[in-house]
Amino acid sequence: MSDAVIPPPLGPDDLGPDTSPVAYEVGGPADAVAYVTLNRPEYRNAQNSVMTYSLDGAFRKAVDDASVKVIVLRANGKHFSAGHDIGTPERDFDTYYENAAVLHWDHTDKSGADQRLAREMEVYMGMCRRWRDIPKPMIAAVHGACIAGGLMLAWVCDFIVASDDAFFSDPVARMGIPGVEYFAHAYVLGPRRAKEILFTGERFTATQAAEWGMVNHVVERDGLAGKVNGIAEKIVEMPMQGLFLSKKAVNICEDQMGMRNAMDSVFGWHHFAHSANAESSGGDSLGGMDAKSMKSAAAGSGS
Repeated sequence: MSDAVIPPPLGPDDLGPDTSPVAYEVGGPADAVAYVTLNRPEYRNAQNSVMTYSLDGAFRKAVDDASVKVIVLRANGKHFSAGHDIGTPERDFDTYYENAAVLHWDHTDKSGADQRLAREMEVYMGMCRRWRDIPKPMIAAVHGACIAGGLMLAWVCDFIVASDDAFFSDPVARMGIPGVEYFAHAYVLGPRRAKEILFTGERFTATQAAEWGMVNHVVERDGLAGKVNGIAEKIVEMPMQGLFLSKKAVNICEDQMGMRNAMDSVFGWHHFAHSANAESSGGDSLGGMDAKSMKSAAAGSGS
């Protein structure tokens, strides 16, 4: 763990429009929209545990607020999210375990595979599943990079609206790992496109994402907020019961098509890969890759 001083996660009562690493405010159509904003722009909104638990606090606040009917997930800075934090001074692998998503033992005093599994069950897989089940409609407003763990945040939302400068990628196979933990790839992209982006590690554009059915709308960068608010305005007019039950119905259909069980199975292979990497490379579960080498590899591939 870094010696940097890391602020604690934000609870639902601590979030304000200028608070780092997550900002929260209510406004928009009929003052019924909660805007949850990723706010680590200096690190391309890389997700450490502080951000994850702060996001959870923001989502809980939006769910508990009866005036809020729609939640918008967006980001400050040039990019939506570069994914999980694997290299900033504030990376915090062994801190901030609140057991909010999964009932499991504390990982912070463990090591090796035990620590990785406990942590990722909670802050990666568990949190994403928890957020997917939020009983209010969620819209992701994506611009710039949406990489690996950034995909997970967008995928748990009900709609994705992307600016024309947005691009997407899951390059985790470069680490010898079968994609990110919340493995929805085959469901949101279809099996052949999922294999293509995993096998090549290359970026795909917002236009491609829309053509493949992953993104609802693509707009010019300056029109992103307006498009999102236009959708939110229509949703706000609907009764909350209808919104909640419709969301529940579609999520049930996805699960009946096997998404949840498939994700559990792939999560096991994901952790096999971490352990295999650690065994063959002196304890490095990421297969010798870090933020710099991942970025360099992506640039070298022409993606």
